[in-house]
Amino acid sequence: MDTRNITYFMAVFEHLHFTKAAELLGISQPTLSQQIRLLEAEVGTPLFDRIGKKVIATEAGRLLHQYGMKMLQAEMDAKQAIQELLSEKRGTVRLAALPSDLDFHLVPLFVAFKKLYPETNLRAYSTIHVREEVLAHKVDLGIGLRGPVDKRLMQIPLGSESYDLFVHSSHVLAQRHEVMLEELTQHALVMYPKGYLGRDLVDDVCREQGFELNTVMEAGSASSLLQLVAAGIGAAIQPRDLLKQHPEWPDIVSVPIAEPAPCRHLELMYYADRFISKAQQQLTASLIDFFHGRSTPPPARLQS
Repeated sequence: MDTRNITYFMAVFEHLHFTKAAELLGISQPTLSQQIRLLEAEVGTPLFDRIGKKVIATEAGRLLHQYGMKMLQAEMDAKQAIQELLSEKRGTVRLAALPSDLDFHLVPLFVAFKKLYPETNLRAYSTIHVREEVLAHKVDLGIGLRGPVDKRLMQIPLGSESYDLFVHSSHVLAQRHEVMLEELTQHALVMYPKGYLGRDLVDDVCREQGFELNTVMEAGSASSLLQLVAAGIGAAIQPRDLLKQHPEWPDIVSVPIAEPAPCRHLELMYYADRFISKAQQQLTASLIDFFHGRSTPPPARLQS
């Protein structure tokens, strides 16, 4: 089975549109259709149902997509392994991280890592779908919230971080040593929109205690929320270390939240059954040292 045709198939599968896929591949639509027909003839069954202008993947198509990702990744791994063998260069490593970590925590690590390994090409991507990006082989490493054990992944605990209440220094709660989460139902809050990982984590803790928090304004970045807090629009519930990374906000005060408080557990993840480059090994070690140096890692969980 030709990996070129698998590449063509993957493009159609992703977009479910032959013309759009052909444009992205840089080939004509008739050529793409012909290659897909050849692939269907090779496997002996249709991979797509064509209903008018609508394209739908068949069960066989979904199955080929699952194995096609592994085939293309295996080809990339082989080429990368040979390239490392023939060259002293350290190669490229792709990292996916949660937006707040990429913006506020990881830049100092990137600077130090680049000084140690100047020939490594590090590509960092901001996403809330870290695990999905790793499983789809779109990145080599991911830093995200701890999830269920997945046999396909190596999952390394990076540590835990409690959430605090961030308020303006003139806020009525600014002088408190501690606040109860339920108290915040009586105060103006600025938070991420529902569906963001940080917002869902807070909402889950509130739901377990039998109440719900309301917002006066929502924003999709930690930087925007800090600006809203500094302007006195409302209070924000954010990871404790976030404010430590931003001394330029002297008017914002961090107030601990009493237990049970929101707490996030981070993990480093990568696909278990694939080639691990020297660049990835170096970055993995640096990330583990970096996070374990700034937080207490939770107990490692056995994978079975």
